[in-house]
Amino acid sequence: MTQTTPTLQTRRLILTPLQLVDAAAIQQLFPHWEVVRYLDSRVPWPYPKDGALTYVRDHALPAIAAGREWHWMIRTCEDPAHCIGSISLYDQPGNNRGFWLAPQWQGKGYMREACEVINAYWFETLGRPVMQVPKAEGNHASRKVSEHEGMRMIATQQGDFVCGPLLKEVWEITREAWLEKKSALEAIEQGANEPGRL
Repeated sequence: MTQTTPTLQTRRLILTPLQLVDAAAIQQLFPHWEVVRYLDSRVPWPYPKDGALTYVRDHALPAIAAGREWHWMIRTCEDPAHCIGSISLYDQPGNNRGFWLAPQWQGKGYMREACEVINAYWFETLGRPVMQVPKAEGNHASRKVSEHEGMRMIATQQGDFVCGPLLKEVWEITREAWLEKKSALEAIEQGANEPGRL
């Protein structure tokens, strides 16, 4: 039984389920070296003019329908008509989450925010016991997201990326560790919101 991918919201973001109509925005935002260089070498580069349409129509939407993948477009609450990137979950050993942001939106903390709600969906709604995410050794921005989440690096292996062969790191967090971190953060927030607390 497949679940309908829900719209998710954070303080600054709206995550909408991927649709075929989103291919046009992806085609405009995605093909930039800063976006693709640390992605898996299966991503064609130079990116073809029909690359986004082919990916969404022939890969992502069928995988969603089969219950193997979940894809969202990332939008800001200030301008929900326009996409700024994408985030996805995969039912694949060693590769459970991927994301990208258009260059002008990077460095603003948006991906950390998106990952929080996506991780909650993975562990709470889908009930998965562990999340593993691969990343290129030089992808410091992605590494910072994983470190912030409390993930730990569990393995390194050779990887093939759009920019060429690099060491690939596999980062992991268990459901128990994620729930523990979430509870600690909620306790801190609750304490900060109590009257009379500084």
